[in-house]
Amino acid sequence: MRVPNLVANRILTVMANTLYGHHLTDEATCLKLIRTSLLREMRLQCRGFEFCPEVTAKLGRMGVEIVEVPVQYHARDAANGKKVRWRDGVVAIAVLLRHRWP
Repeated sequence: MRVPNLVANRILTVMANTLYGHHLTDEATCLKLIRTSLLREMRLQCRGFEFCPEVTAKLGRMGVEIVEVPVQYHARDAANGKKVRWRDGVVAIAVLLRHRWP
């Protein structure tokens, strides 16, 4: 993972843990397994990369514990499909804050 992505990932993870009482090591993981009933209850509004912080925030507000399971990850660059940009990190921070105090 490139250093800027790693730093942004760490900031998002610390924010999610602090704001919602989670104990995550990677807030921005896109591999999530969630019961359909919980997803429906969340009434998600996301349209893009803000999916991860919105789910993390709403699960935290619902008091649902998030359990992490190790997975293997191989970082990609833009040439290989990496689409997340710095502004996506700003949006993610805004989503975490917005859902903390609705």
